[in-house]
Amino acid sequence: MTTRLLAQWARFLGARCPPASLTSFPPLHVQAESAPVKTFQMHPLPPVRAMCEVRSLIKEIDRSQVPKRTELDELIEKAGSPEEVLQLWAEWGGSGNQAASSFVRLAKLSVEKGNLDRTALMQDPRLLDMLEKVSSQVATVWNGTLVILLRALSQLGIAPGDLVMQSLQTEALWRVRRFSYKQLAYLADWATARPGPEGEELLRSVLKQLELRWMELADVRTISLLMARARHLSPSLMDKLEDKALELAEKFSAEDIRRVALSLASQGRRAVPLLRTLSYHLHQKPSAELNTPLLLDVAYAYGKLNFHQTQVFQRIAAELLSRKAEFSASNITRFAKSFAYLKWLNLPLFESFTEHYIEDSKKYSTLQLCNLLLSLARLNFQPSKGEEFYSKVHDALEGVLSGLEPFLQTDVVWSLCVLQQAKPQYLQSVLDPTFQSKLSGRNPSHTENYRLKLLHIAAAAQLENLCPLGTPASSIPAIPAITRESRASPLQIGLKGALQSLTGNRDGAYRTGVDTVYGWTIDGELVVDSETKAIDLLGLEAPHLSGGRGGSPIPPGAQRVAFLVWEFPHYISRSKELLGRFIMQKRHLQLAGFLIVEVPYFEWLELKSDWQRVAYLKDKMGKAVAEEMAK
Repeated sequence: MTTRLLAQWARFLGARCPPASLTSFPPLHVQAESAPVKTFQMHPLPPVRAMCEVRSLIKEIDRSQVPKRTELDELIEKAGSPEEVLQLWAEWGGSGNQAASSFVRLAKLSVEKGNLDRTALMQDPRLLDMLEKVSSQVATVWNGTLVILLRALSQLGIAPGDLVMQSLQTEALWRVRRFSYKQLAYLADWATARPGPEGEELLRSVLKQLELRWMELADVRTISLLMARARHLSPSLMDKLEDKALELAEKFSAEDIRRVALSLASQGRRAVPLLRTLSYHLHQKPSAELNTPLLLDVAYAYGKLNFHQTQVFQRIAAELLSRKAEFSASNITRFAKSFAYLKWLNLPLFESFTEHYIEDSKKYSTLQLCNLLLSLARLNFQPSKGEEFYSKVHDALEGVLSGLEPFLQTDVVWSLCVLQQAKPQYLQSVLDPTFQSKLSGRNPSHTENYRLKLLHIAAAAQLENLCPLGTPASSIPAIPAITRESRASPLQIGLKGALQSLTGNRDGAYRTGVDTVYGWTIDGELVVDSETKAIDLLGLEAPHLSGGRGGSPIPPGAQRVAFLVWEFPHYISRSKELLGRFIMQKRHLQLAGFLIVEVPYFEWLELKSDWQRVAYLKDKMGKAVAEEMAK
């Protein structure tokens, strides 16, 4: 920093003070004759450097400060074992910087060997002599060596409170302004895992310098390293790092992209421009760089951030299908779970997942099988070899399902209901009143969500003839209906207005936002006669409502019509296929006696006027009635 300031001052001084010449003095005949002539001895000034020469000035100064390499330095670099390093030090000795280099090399070799007795190593007199030399001459240790030495001491298990460690941390704290940006990044990476007040003070100083000098950042490795420690960085520094990553994304390797994507996912930072840029460059990488663990982490990060990039997903699917022989149970369940979060279904890929389970079902743990079932249910994927697949699934769940954690057990049974593979014995345990009391202890919205799933399971038992152990549907324990307050979407508001116009503004002729005893919400409800004209709902029995079984039955020939609004999030990505949850909703309401009128968002948005929407609903109702009569 001082060098840069000096260079800038020199430039301005040179610009303001023109070089001395004979023309800068007045002519001799103008001077008074009586005045004594003063002579000035002109000393040559150093040449003024322009701003473009600052880097060369810095390099010259740095080069003059770097000690010459000795034979000992070369021998240490060539050493192949910790014992050889210790022997070289015992024979040659050296300065504090050479002791630090020797210790770094020794730590690296001991980690590579892996089977050394580190306790005995740390008690070796030669190593202790190296540490004593470093501690007594810490001021002579180079900056880069000092940063690496701190990490090496940690690798060999030296405690944070050790005198040598404290001495080195204090020295690093004093030098924090002299470190390069890359050295600061590595020091921050090390300090984030160091407990104690000394480590915290050093980390604060390093992070402050990183934020002040962020313009010096020009290395992609440093960017990815810092972003991996995002939870310790300030939001402003993270914003600057994202800008730098966007600027240098072209130079990122596949591993750098993986690291940055994971750091964004860990902080929930959905930086869309950066993610799009990373996706583009990831798609250009050769297959040799895209190993399976890297693809796993990228799929996880995109799923966590709910970031959709179809080209990247297709590339991942193509890479995985070419490596079917490398599949493992863990990889399959993780990929399936990430793609399920993203609502992205690749039929050949998921088909290969289920085939792998059929071939190697014994390699799957119960938890892995549960995650696979949850993913298939979310996407409503039915394998081509369904009978063989579910036969193995039921064999694996037998005897272990009731022992699962209550929330996970509810998820598994609910998923089997979605896939229409639930058995009566699965429903018996979750519909037991004592089991329902176990679904508590978490935040209210989470508990309410699982109560809703129990309502769906109970609806499956009643409507799909899955009563536990052959008991009648009336004996299934009643689960209180849930009334949820939610803000209506623009599409639901538009449907309400269209129903109001369709029924001639008769309030008793339609319902909207109907919460049923089955746990499903009907966006709009009508009862129409044989001519598809709406009749008054008031006074008619409504078995789908809580306490609505009283009243007169609907007239002969009349039909209950349920309008279901399908928003964009209800569909599988890049598809017009509904997610498994909404397929089950449609199936249950049909079994409950409703004619289903589906209102997809992509059709509704094309209707620009109220009369078009009313005509659209009439046409859909007419088709639904005609299909029911054809059955």
